[in-house]
Amino acid sequence: MKINVEMKNESYDIIINKDIICNLKDYLDCSLHYFIISDENVSAIYADTLLQQLPNAILHTVISGEGAKSFEVFEKCLTKLQENHFTRKDTIIALGGGVIGDLSGFVAATYLRGIDFIQIPTTTLSQIDSSIGGKVAINLNGVKNVVGAFKQPKMVLIDPNTLKTLDQRNFVNGLVEAIKVGVICNDQILELFEEDNLNDNLEKIIALSINVKKDVVQQDPYEKSIRAILNFGHTIGHGVESYYNLTDVYHGEAVAIGMVKMISNDEIKKRVIKIFNLLKINVDIEYDKDLVFQYIMNDKKMNKNKLTIITCSKINEYEIKEILIDDIKNYM
Repeated sequence: MKINVEMKNESYDIIINKDIICNLKDYLDCSLHYFIISDENVSAIYADTLLQQLPNAILHTVISGEGAKSFEVFEKCLTKLQENHFTRKDTIIALGGGVIGDLSGFVAATYLRGIDFIQIPTTTLSQIDSSIGGKVAINLNGVKNVVGAFKQPKMVLIDPNTLKTLDQRNFVNGLVEAIKVGVICNDQILELFEEDNLNDNLEKIIALSINVKKDVVQQDPYEKSIRAILNFGHTIGHGVESYYNLTDVYHGEAVAIGMVKMISNDEIKKRVIKIFNLLKINVDIEYDKDLVFQYIMNDKKMNKNKLTIITCSKINEYEIKEILIDDIKNYM
């Protein structure tokens, strides 16, 4: 399956196909010079598969987890690129989940003022959401994604078979982003979850979710208007994630909490919580509201003393609201 993202001067294909990772010659010029960024866990499983097909590739392995989105790791990537004489004609490959995609994209956006990069996402979170749309970033002082850029990939290669290596918690973590767009844009996605036959419906869920995000990104590539809807659940979610040191509560789990807080309709809230329960995602995690609020104060969507939030009162609909920062406490 091929989905084209049409953007001015930055169009690219998202290709979904089982065994892509074993057949790169069908999609890439394997003779080119590639810099593969991956983490310790993903590298151990898939790096050799890529290196056997890409004779002029160099692998750079970083630590696993959110800690990889740091200035220290970012600098090491740049240094390795420089030491190996990579040029603007070369390409970075992001092999891994959302963390690796964010890090690799930011490296690609900044090295030599920008070189190409290709996403090969290996997690549900990255396949459904983060590998598409060009948002790339690293963290600063425990706050998510506050140093970054917009850098569209040249291509996204999605191999659903890579999801088989995920543990259950990581697998369902990424599915929250599909539920997010299902609530506000396409309840067909919610219906697929409610069938409780996830394995059979997984590729449909991925494709439907990608199409929602593609349509939004095409309209608003730099998040100046409608793209803000993709932050549904993320304002409180990022605060909770930071409160738990970006480790103990996963991104999707935190966004699930944030989504529930932003749904005003009790029936919709019950429906969404039931889906989270099917996935064994707990949205009743305790947190210190005052400390979470302090993290929200650093949110990228802040504008002086105001904050943009996304709320939902009807399925397939959303509201973009600008509120005073203190008013976010009414939702927490």
